[in-house]
This record gives sequence, C-alpha cells and structure tokens, in this order.
Amino acid sequence: MLAGLADKPGFTCLPLDVTSQDSIDKCRDEVARLTGGKLDILVNNAGRTHTVPATDLDIDDVRATFETNVFGVMAMVKAFTRLLIPTRGLIINLSSVSSIAPYPFGSAYSATKGAVNSYSRTMRQELRPFGVRVMVALPGTVNTNITVQADRQLPADSLYRPIEDVYKWRLTFSKRNPGSIPPASYAKKLAADALKPEAPVVLRGLLGTALGLCRPDWHYYGGLARRSWLGSWVGEWLMDAIVYRMFKLPLLEALLRRQEAEAKKLR
Repeated sequence: MLAGLADKPGFTCLPLDVTSQDSIDKCRDEVARLTGGKLDILVNNAGRTHTVPATDLDIDDVRATFETNVFGVMAMVKAFTRLLIPTRGLIINLSSVSSIAPYPFGSAYSATKGAVNSYSRTMRQELRPFGVRVMVALPGTVNTNITVQADRQLPADSLYRPIEDVYKWRLTFSKRNPGSIPPASYAKKLAADALKPEAPVVLRGLLGTALGLCRPDWHYYGGLARRSWLGSWVGEWLMDAIVYRMFKLPLLEALLRRQEAEAKKLR
C-alpha cells in the first residue's frame, strides 16, 4: 500500500518504527527537512492487537503491546510537537471503543487504549497555550489487518479451554462483525471530521461528537462505535448485559453450572 502511494504525486513515504527512538528521530528530521520545520497534522495510528484472556497473559507480551500502543504514541508526540506549534496543528491519537466498553479477552489491549485516552485528555490541556489541538479517535470494528495475530492459542491450563471455539471466533471478531466497515471508509470519515471547523471547547461535545457539525475532541465511528458511546452515557450495567451475551460468555457459565451439578451428584 505504501509503495503505491510513494509513486503518486504529492506523496512521500518514510520508514518509521514507533518502538525505536532512532527511527522516530530520523523520521522527524526528514519531515522537518521536507516541510521547512512545520507539520499540520500528526496521526498516531500504529497499533498492536492483544486478544488473550486476562488470566492467561504473558507479561512480556503485554509490555510489547504497551510499547507500541502507548509508549510509541508518547514518543511520537514528544518528537513532533515542536513542528506542530508553528501551524497550530492537530494531533490525532487512535484509541478504540474497547477503552470505554468491556471487550472480553482484550483486557491488555483495552488497557493500552484507556491509557491513550487519559494521556490525550491531559495533553490537550497542556498544549492549549501553544494552539496545538488534540483529538482522540475511538473506532469501532473496522475490517483491517490488525487481526493477523489470529494464530494465538489458549494455554493448556487456561480457564477458557471449555469454550475454545468461542475464543477462536473472538480472535477475528472485528472482521466478522456484520457492522464492520472498510478501512478506506473509516479513514475518509476521520479525515473529513478532523478538518471540520473549530468550535469553542464548551460546545465541541455537543456540536462535534453528538451532532457532527465541528471537529470533535472525541471521534466515534465504525461498527458498534455509536452504540458504545451511547452505552457509556446510559450506564455500565447496560454495556455489561449486552457484551456478556454478545461474546457468548453465558455458554461458559452454563457449562460450569452443569459441571458443578454433576459433581454434587457424585458426592
């Protein structure tokens, strides 16, 4: 995809590894050279999925996910902010609706996106004096290649072995969900909303996020995104009830109850 863009007029593609400070610095220096030291928009889109039950997590694996999803964002912002100040530019950090809604078997991933939310919320205030704006995108299900890690396996002693088929189904949920949208559709919507007129801080929640009339600080789009946003307003009890059934966890509950009943009969 990047090779195709590199051949188009007006596009320049640069190598970048957000987990490498040397790579980030080289990319920033080249961008500064190409643009005369200015940058209008920084989009932190690099991400790593992590679909593993909370009780089966390998902490070194979790650290690798945080390295990309959280520390990579922080390193990019630190490196590029001084290019954004002259243009009163915009930072867009990619989070996920899983940061505000329970996402079974995605606790580590959700934790990284929750960290991005909190980081961005505070950074928005810190950069206001410089005129740099901060926007958080919370996509729902989008049919991207982030599910390439679908080869994950449950450990032999996992508590979820009885519903291993459900776990395998969950690995590619974002692709299989009927409401998932193509990446190009998501990108066009995000770009269009990011370029909408600015509104006062006190009005952006209503005019931006709710009505779509200005650039929102919090951008919801993609499969299940608006439902998650509305659910966060109604109350966690509703999200819990919907998600618990959506991800087929009652199957495990029923299985465990049946096993308990059979065990009692044998006593």
